[in-house]
Amino acid sequence: MNFTIDQVVPHQQGMSLLDRVCHWDEQHIVAELVVPDEGLFVGSDGVPAWVGIEYMAQAIAAWAGCRARSAGNAPAIGFLLGTRRFTSSCTHFPCGSVLQVRASCELMADNGLGMFACQILIDDQVCCQANVSVFEPADALAYLESGQA
Repeated sequence: MNFTIDQVVPHQQGMSLLDRVCHWDEQHIVAELVVPDEGLFVGSDGVPAWVGIEYMAQAIAAWAGCRARSAGNAPAIGFLLGTRRFTSSCTHFPCGSVLQVRASCELMADNGLGMFACQILIDDQVCCQANVSVFEPADALAYLESGQA
């Protein structure tokens, strides 16, 4: 099934950073975006490479949203816990460049904890990569109200 970003990522307006889902399956997702000319993270040199962590996290959210939608459910709220081994061969993503964001599920535990191997490519060349840890609680509102977040 094909889904739009709005259908699978709960972010809204200026915080929804991806443009489209190119492909997804039970273990992987490939999403894409065109680096904008203006917006929250755009500076004189483009978008700083560290924003790539959020691009990766939103690709993971899109993957989870695709899985939820294909099962007939709404996307759930998840949390970015952290990243390990983030490397980047660039300092900024140039405005107008097309980024392909890939995420592969390495672990998804029954308690909602997950680990993904992620990459960002420009012109089929890896420019950023990281391992990203996420958490999707069974009941996000109860989790937030519990004070554990």
